[in-house]
Amino acid sequence: MEKEKFSNRFTIAFYNLENYFDTTNDAYVLDDDFTPKGFKKWNEKKFYKKSNKLAKAIAHIGEGDSELPPVLLGIAEVENGSVIEKLLTTDELEDINYDYVHFDSPDERGIDTALIYHRDYFEVIAVETIPLLINSQNGNRDLTRDILYVKGKLNREEVHVFVNHWPSRRDGADQTAYKRIEAAKTILEKVGSLQAESSELNIILMGDFNDDPNSESIKTLMDSGLFINPMQKLLSPNSGSANYKGAWSLFDQVIFSHSFLNFERGTHSFKKAEVFSPEFLKEWKGKYKGNPFRTYAGKKYIGGYSDHFPVYIILKLNS
Repeated sequence: MEKEKFSNRFTIAFYNLENYFDTTNDAYVLDDDFTPKGFKKWNEKKFYKKSNKLAKAIAHIGEGDSELPPVLLGIAEVENGSVIEKLLTTDELEDINYDYVHFDSPDERGIDTALIYHRDYFEVIAVETIPLLINSQNGNRDLTRDILYVKGKLNREEVHVFVNHWPSRRDGADQTAYKRIEAAKTILEKVGSLQAESSELNIILMGDFNDDPNSESIKTLMDSGLFINPMQKLLSPNSGSANYKGAWSLFDQVIFSHSFLNFERGTHSFKKAEVFSPEFLKEWKGKYKGNPFRTYAGKKYIGGYSDHFPVYIILKLNS
């Protein structure tokens, strides 16, 4: 009975992999820190260790809620396609029928988003990069991550997936809020063009939005009336997906269209949303106990996974 309960449940997840760089210096991006001679002294041994740790985390996302590892996994902060290929050939993931969609983005640091998908359950129909055309306060173009759009079929049901890593708060949350609001408007513009072709759309927005559920940018998405954000209730003073200076945030979110509340045969319906934060992904001692166990603390290498916890939703395939 227990096995039957989870056989039609599928995990849709997002994970910011925190600076998942290879060890080679790319002359066209700011990756010098992540080279053997760079600030981080990043080498093959550290890269191999991080790859295996990330693979372990990915393989377990949704455990206890589904029999399968994630069938869709959005990822952020990957340098290129070759690091994703290394990730998918680790011992933990090589036997899973995974493939991925990735494009190099104009981000100055060379970090991109991608979508990993389970070929047994998801079929890619079309892919597109949606550039985020915004300027910094000095008037120059802000070279940030594109939004990755993938149209596909999840268990034969058509879905539209947007993988995001919105502009950072590095120059101040308020000072940079306009960039993330513009990202929200960019998505709504694309959704509008899709609606012109079909009124019944299954949409999944996932990513590191660099904003919490109550921020203006996320409210811009929600005010459209198109989406449900199940992550809203997961943020508290004691929990989130990342922790900065003792304060929890929930920048990592999976948001979806109202269509995932239906129960027609052959459709998917939403069951639950979670932050995936098992003990092995946490710092286990000291003042940062309970925080995500990251790869570096400043310059110091501590050999963890990421400074973010993954987040996920469970969808049930209705039969």
